[in-house]
Formats: sequence, C-alpha cells, structure tokens
Amino acid sequence: MANETAGTPGETPDLSHLGCLTLEESLAAWERGEALAKHCQAKLDGARARLDAAIGAEGGDPESS
Repeated sequence: MANETAGTPGETPDLSHLGCLTLEESLAAWERGEALAKHCQAKLDGARARLDAAIGAEGGDPESS
C-alpha cells in the first residue's frame, strides 16, 4: 500500500512545491495523503488489537493500562 501513496510512513514528503500544483495535482496529492492516513490507521488498529489480545491472554484488563 505504501508504494501506492505519496511516500512511505518513514518518508517525509517534500511539500515545498505545493504552490505550483494545479488543482488536479493538489487533489491527487490530497487523495494520496488520505490513502496513506487510512493505511496507517489500519496498521495502528491492528497493532492495538494484537496488544489487547496479548494482554487479555495474560488475564489483564487492557482498559486499565
């Protein structure tokens, strides 16, 4: 998924040229950003689920931490 977006999560995109973008280019950049944010949120949600499952398997309460 990261290859389909403006960059990878560890890469900071160069936005210095944004003033030179056409409306279509700006919208495409926005859509790539939205896709990257959705991808990252899915990764975070998955990590949270794995942590909750691990804590639950140990008999702990994930809400109390």
